[in-house]
Amino acid sequence: MAVDMAMPILVVDDYKTMIRIIRNLLKQLGFDNVEEAADGEEAYQKMQDGPGYGLVISDWNMEPMTGYELLKQVRGDEKLKGTPFIMITAESKTENVIAAKRAGVNNYIVKPFNAATLKMKIASVIGDF
Repeated sequence: MAVDMAMPILVVDDYKTMIRIIRNLLKQLGFDNVEEAADGEEAYQKMQDGPGYGLVISDWNMEPMTGYELLKQVRGDEKLKGTPFIMITAESKTENVIAAKRAGVNNYIVKPFNAATLKMKIASVIGDF
């Protein structure tokens, strides 16, 4: 099945610079329909009100709602639970990876990363593009 390159992608991070980096990498990969949220609460609200995202890429560490809490909320929501979800973190703690996997994350990226890594992780979640 072909990946819809126009699908909306939600990038969640409390650092504007990181959002800009991820947005630019996604653009390099051919994804132009990118929305952003500054924390898990804003992201969850957008997901409930929004177009139905084809992918969520979220940072782990944010206040007041972390990416991990967002993931748990999304997976517990009947309407949103099937949304592909990639978690980004600066820490490669094994317990975090295990917790995220148990909570239903589709994939995990440790900072720093490049376009090739992002493409590989996205492809493993939504298919080759």
